[in-house]
Amino acid sequence: FTPVVADAADPSTASRLLDQHRPRTLVLCAGATPRMTPLQEQTWESFSVNWNSDVAQAFHWIGHTLRRPPEPGSAVIVLSSGAALAGSPLSGGYAGAKATVRFITSYAAIESQRAGLGIGFTAVLPRLTPATELGAAAVAAYAERQGVDVESFLHAAGPALTAEQVGKSVLGIAIGEAADQDAYLLTSAGLAPLD
Repeated sequence: FTPVVADAADPSTASRLLDQHRPRTLVLCAGATPRMTPLQEQTWESFSVNWNSDVAQAFHWIGHTLRRPPEPGSAVIVLSSGAALAGSPLSGGYAGAKATVRFITSYAAIESQRAGLGIGFTAVLPRLTPATELGAAAVAAYAERQGVDVESFLHAAGPALTAEQVGKSVLGIAIGEAADQDAYLLTSAGLAPLD
């Protein structure tokens, strides 16, 4: 493994790294931290930050993968968000951007099948969790909005998803244990197929 510092939303990053490494498994998990404020306090710049990063990186990396496909049996796993299903009223355009990431992944699965590429494209939509910096900020913002402390908010939400559970689920998809759907909701209980 060789770490690379680059802008994941830059199309030249996707083409350069995919052409250089030709991975059999590609996991896309890049994005911006949204500004956690109500809609009326957003600017277009803050509202669209996830469109210009999360959606852009999915679009460029997936598009390049379809144009220069890896060998059949390869897997592309794209992290979206449970907010794509439930919304996220304090995070501007985050939920819409994450829904679009899911759609892009689904469209890629269709194109792979139509062209007989044999590449699996799967979106994973993790539920809100305090286990990441982004998730912890969102949990704090929603707890404050509900007028409760973070502990009470988390207790009401039920068991929290852990980083280990996310990693295990992504690995399961990568090795074919759960690759028959183009999208899954991921909770602490595991992967649940989405229609």
